[in-house]
Amino acid sequence: MRIYQGWLSAATVLTSPNADLRPDESDISLLVIHSISLPPGQFGGGHVAELFTNTLDPNAHSYFAEVANLKVSAHLLIDREGVVTQFVPFDQRAWHAGVSEFAGRPACNDFSIGIELEGIDTEPYTDLQYQRLAEITQCLIVEYPALTKERIVGHSDIAPDRKTDPGLAFDWAYFRKLLTT
Repeated sequence: MRIYQGWLSAATVLTSPNADLRPDESDISLLVIHSISLPPGQFGGGHVAELFTNTLDPNAHSYFAEVANLKVSAHLLIDREGVVTQFVPFDQRAWHAGVSEFAGRPACNDFSIGIELEGIDTEPYTDLQYQRLAEITQCLIVEYPALTKERIVGHSDIAPDRKTDPGLAFDWAYFRKLLTT
């Protein structure tokens, strides 16, 4: 697995329009772990990709009417089977963090990479997701030296008043152990 011109070689590409240029494309120094499922608590179906590509049908499920017009994305999505989809190249700003702050610095989208795990806060993530996340994280740390193991956080860490993901079900100790092997 490697990164070439901002794209991960092991990912399927579905380009999201919900991205733009970073203020400084060389300033990639934070990794934000998220979780998402659409509809909430249901996995599969491709609805997350539809949300990130602005093609989610608001009539397909009652919850979709609430979120179909959101303009959001992440750099990557890792589904329950460990399959990786990339929506935004790493050198661009994905719209994943919203109003956020890390170490006194606001606007985390400007300097972070966002990875979504298909899941919910209260249900364990799969081993395949942890394995893939660890592999990708190690690749990102090599490619972007300002991104260190100490600068990996959950969405809840940078937006604690409004976000809870990846939630209590995310096993940080296990994930960090995978990074050391």
